[in-house]
Amino acid sequence: MARGGMDTQQHFEETGGFRGVVIAREDPRYEDARRVWAGMIDKRPEGILRCRSEADVVEAVRIARRRGLPASVRGGGHHVAGGALVEGGLVIDLSEMRAVRFDPATETAHAEGGARLSDVDAETLPRGRTVPMGVFGDTGIAGLTLGGGYGWQARARGLTCDNLQSARVVTSDARVLVASADQHGDLFWALRGGGTHLGVVTAFEYRTHAMPARVRQLFIAFPMDQAKDVLAGLRALRAEMPDELGAILVFWTFQPSPAIPKELWHRPFVGLVGVDLRPLEQGEETLERLRRLGTVSFDGSRTVPFGLVQQFFDDDYPAGARYYWRSTYLEDLSDSVADVLIDLAARRPSPLSSLDVWLLGGAIARVHPSETPLAHRAAPYLIGIEANWSDPRDDAASLAWGREVRRRLAPHATGGTYINFENPYVEGRDAAVYGDNARRVLAIRSKYDPLGLFAPRP
Repeated sequence: MARGGMDTQQHFEETGGFRGVVIAREDPRYEDARRVWAGMIDKRPEGILRCRSEADVVEAVRIARRRGLPASVRGGGHHVAGGALVEGGLVIDLSEMRAVRFDPATETAHAEGGARLSDVDAETLPRGRTVPMGVFGDTGIAGLTLGGGYGWQARARGLTCDNLQSARVVTSDARVLVASADQHGDLFWALRGGGTHLGVVTAFEYRTHAMPARVRQLFIAFPMDQAKDVLAGLRALRAEMPDELGAILVFWTFQPSPAIPKELWHRPFVGLVGVDLRPLEQGEETLERLRRLGTVSFDGSRTVPFGLVQQFFDDDYPAGARYYWRSTYLEDLSDSVADVLIDLAARRPSPLSSLDVWLLGGAIARVHPSETPLAHRAAPYLIGIEANWSDPRDDAASLAWGREVRRRLAPHATGGTYINFENPYVEGRDAAVYGDNARRVLAIRSKYDPLGLFAPRP
């Protein structure tokens, strides 16, 4: 596989151990194969090796080493900055490795590296169990876990990485290691939040938790002119919120939908989206207190199976749309922060864009920052800066807005960021994500990938 191109037949002859699908640049499948969820990503890898087994992954790593090509790993392909692809390199594609198995004896879930969040739900929820994961059904579990994993259950049960019990990893020298608390402990530590460039994780083992048949989903919207009162009320209420309540405050715009009254379509709003995992009879008082934060313009709260909660955002974030995301942690929702958020929300260039205030704390903060690579455990708020749009002609305005939000919030922020909402190729990003843990993360990367085969690259 020369840098100028890869002849598919020749490649099969030279790498008889690979039993998956080889997609070279001249292959008619190439254009589709290099597409990922985020439509702005336009990287052209030298080749894509679509694996069907762990043995294929081992052989793919050997091929990359022999050819002297950098490698990236594609799981779900959902990373907003396109981390699944590497320009001019080799993509080790796990998208067909999506098997999930539940072990009733240990109440653990075992998932291949290409599985999506929805694949895990399909195997665990019918058994009354769940793995704490994210908020999009199409999210790949690999990137989610290896970057941390905020989601609806995080305040109650920790991040996705906190529920990882072991992982099978193909390292850059084509070894297969099992990383856990008892084996290769340094690698296991790094995988839980700092593991996106350590190797290829072919399988994850997760702890599961009991999930009731139905939960209370929250969707309470208020007029935008009440945003400051809503923010102040939420700040006062946050300390009393049960850990079982997972919620995001969103500055957004109602999209046309049969579930939304027509008179609200295209109107901006500030609202709470979330889920209460407590028994239904215990959540009513909390729901009423949240409703009293302002004058409710729409209340879509309902009692549903948790699987429907996991699908709530899916239609609003289609594959191929244009996305530019950033993040920052805040210590407080002060009046001055509220003023900045409200002003920026009012100036969103696209009605699809949003500013999201993730309410943290609970089980997230009970893990000491040194226990995993993630350094910002104690922060009470994470701001998701989401520039979302569909028309390429709006690129400049949407990108400018996303960058302005980061700049305007910087004086109020901790300086930290969340890697799953970020571009990992920016210089200095490791320090912002991992804080005091950055040196340890980089040392472990150097140990398991001394040649930098999986090093972050545009």
